[in-house]
Amino acid sequence: MPSITVHPSRRQLLALGAALPWAAHAQPVWPSKPLRLVVPFAPGGSSEIVARSVAGEMAKTIGQNVFVDNKPGAAGNIAMQEVAAADDGHTLILGHIGTLAVNPYIFSKLPYDAERDFVPVTLLSKVPSLYVVHPDLPVKDLKEFVAYAKSKPGQLNYGSAGNGSAGHLAFEYLKMASGMFVVHVPYRGTGPMLTDLMSGRLQAASVGAPALLPFIKAGRLRCIATGTTERLPQLPDVPTVAAQGYPGFEMTQWYGLLAPAKWPRAHIAKLEAEAIRAAKGSVVKDKLSADTALAVGSSAAEFGAFIKTEQARWKPVIARAQIEPEGA
Repeated sequence: MPSITVHPSRRQLLALGAALPWAAHAQPVWPSKPLRLVVPFAPGGSSEIVARSVAGEMAKTIGQNVFVDNKPGAAGNIAMQEVAAADDGHTLILGHIGTLAVNPYIFSKLPYDAERDFVPVTLLSKVPSLYVVHPDLPVKDLKEFVAYAKSKPGQLNYGSAGNGSAGHLAFEYLKMASGMFVVHVPYRGTGPMLTDLMSGRLQAASVGAPALLPFIKAGRLRCIATGTTERLPQLPDVPTVAAQGYPGFEMTQWYGLLAPAKWPRAHIAKLEAEAIRAAKGSVVKDKLSADTALAVGSSAAEFGAFIKTEQARWKPVIARAQIEPEGA
């Protein structure tokens, strides 16, 4: 039986040609424009150092620029709400111990749901918490500070980046362990708080190491303890909190990437791969190490499990310390 060759008509060819461009655009390249990485705190803290280090490296391989946008306010809730509602497919956020493991337990109602509205992408970094005082305070270590604070109950102030921030949590944790009473003064970000601490308006604070090291080395702040389990190489003369009479004490901040849950899975998977590549790369690792921070780069599943562990860890501490949102 002879074969039959069917030739498409001119109309069929035109229809096929018209369909091809549509098919090409059905799966557009992502990202198709710069990515906006929202940091829910004011400039000048550890969060910005981590965000800018990773964003700069991601931009080299993901195909678009990644720019950092600081959006402080309401213990990070303003930024979290904005990103949860973002529908441009190019806005993500820097998750943090405060917004993910503290706020759900200090606010009776949040404008976002940490589990429903976001998808964990990767844990980027862990940052040691340092305890510092103004250099004019007549104490040289934690033991002396606790004794001095107990001799003046309620007369000393410590600052933080805001209610429910990592610095707030860290100092309340120390207060519980030591039994001292110092007054909390919340700020809108680490930067303005450090300005007042160095001017002497505040007496103490706990902040992530990257934001503090330059001021400690310049003598503008005195570090009296680290929240790590071992002494830091960058501060070999400063003992840990645990070594100064509080065994088992540990306080570390952490930061990770979150994407809105509405993002396509393929986009989240690509972001995860690129963020892990950046976090594990030598540039970010060396940059964070120089600032006394640890680069991590976990999988999305590992980060999700880590968040749940941290929530379980801090929920009872928050309840015992009676940490409440500002204005409550």
